Amino acid sequence: MGEQGEQLGVMPLYQAREVAKAHGLDLVEVAATSVPPVCRLLDYGRFKYEQAKKEREAKKGQKIPTVREMRFRPSISDHDLASKIKLVEKFLVDRDKVRVVIMFRGREITHSDLGWKLLQKVAELLKDVATLEGHPVMEGRRMVAVLAPGAAVKARKNRETEEVKGS
Repeated sequence: MGEQGEQLGVMPLYQAREVAKAHGLDLVEVAATSVPPVCRLLDYGRFKYEQAKKEREAKKGQKIPTVREMRFRPSISDHDLASKIKLVEKFLVDRDKVRVVIMFRGREITHSDLGWKLLQKVAELLKDVATLEGHPVMEGRRMVAVLAPGAAVKARKNRETEEVKGS
């Protein structure tokens, strides 16, 4: 193909190189598996720049989910719990996973059922925006559960982006 996209036809390699040199362009092989191979005349530096630009644009739209961590104690007060749950909800709306950790100190470990109840309470309070991934697990003196953004969060986030585009 020529520089404007027109077909130049089938020609030997040496002739294609001469045409490229005459136009001050590069001969770039586009489809090596076809018979005969398909080549284009173009400025290779500009082509690489355009490809890199397209890749950057594609990356802009993506959000890499991260895992955030929120730590609780079994004897947390209601107000502290409410403020931490508000933060967890914000993380979930931003499509981040949240690792909820109940930390036990000293003899608190003997009452791991309190930690279990607290995790159930957190999951219940966030049931409209999160789903619990797996069961809570004891890791030494810590009880860990992972909350993932639920379908409602994704739907809400999509609605918000559509409203922004519409305005």
